[in-house]
Amino acid sequence: MPIVSLIARPGQLEPALVSSLQSAWGGGEAVWLSPDEAAEFPIAGVPDNQDAVRADIAPMGVDLNVVPDTNRRKTLLIADMDSTMIGQECIDELAAEAGVGDRVAEITARAMNGELDFEEAIIERVGLLKGLSSEVIDQVLLNRITFARGGHTLVATMKANGAYAALVSGGFVQFTERVGAALGFHETRANRLIEENNILTGAVARPILGQEAKVGALRELAENVSDAIAVGDGANDLGMIGLAGLGVALHAKPVVASAAPQRIDHGDLTALLFLQGYSKEEFI
Repeated sequence: MPIVSLIARPGQLEPALVSSLQSAWGGGEAVWLSPDEAAEFPIAGVPDNQDAVRADIAPMGVDLNVVPDTNRRKTLLIADMDSTMIGQECIDELAAEAGVGDRVAEITARAMNGELDFEEAIIERVGLLKGLSSEVIDQVLLNRITFARGGHTLVATMKANGAYAALVSGGFVQFTERVGAALGFHETRANRLIEENNILTGAVARPILGQEAKVGALRELAENVSDAIAVGDGANDLGMIGLAGLGVALHAKPVVASAAPQRIDHGDLTALLFLQGYSKEEFI
């Protein structure tokens, strides 16, 4: 039977809302994974008005999803980095240091919303960084990059339960290697900014890792794609999100959120644990 998942910020999930939906959808007994934060209950079938109800309760800060009741705890976590595991787009932060922040941020936003070809967009943006000192990368990592809330807990809890964690980004290894190590990922994959004499050349190494490379990584790392949970926010994440057994758009661009099987608009990265049926007591 499908499972209705309701997740909110701590203290914001009202029992009355859970009871109301149980009654409306003929749901079974509710299980509270965290008091006033996450609850779930089984239903006979996916309701036709799921999207309408999701929109109705969104002002309450509640995420509504319906997930399969089988194979819930995944053995592979495959995650995007920029605006997913961290709160920023690394290339935008580099561009700000180079004085071309507004131009690059505009291209990034359009590419992540699926309005531009990803590969062409990354070539154009990296070109605008030509001549920037490589030392700026360290400055950006130190002063501009913040970890998304719940990321450490997500990775640690899944690893403690035997899962493999891969950070697969359309960004750059100069960032993913540091971010991945700090968050505890087993491995990272990303593009590489080409440097010469500690100066960015304005070029990116080929082949460029984009949507198909992320899908390829998922197929390579998962014995069965149904065993994977994939999370991202941009259009280049849609391939792996759609293929994974549990695909989640996290605080995603509208075109991505509307296309993803599951979406988290209000909660943090620990919501991915609740979607898999973990209780908060099991969090690491």
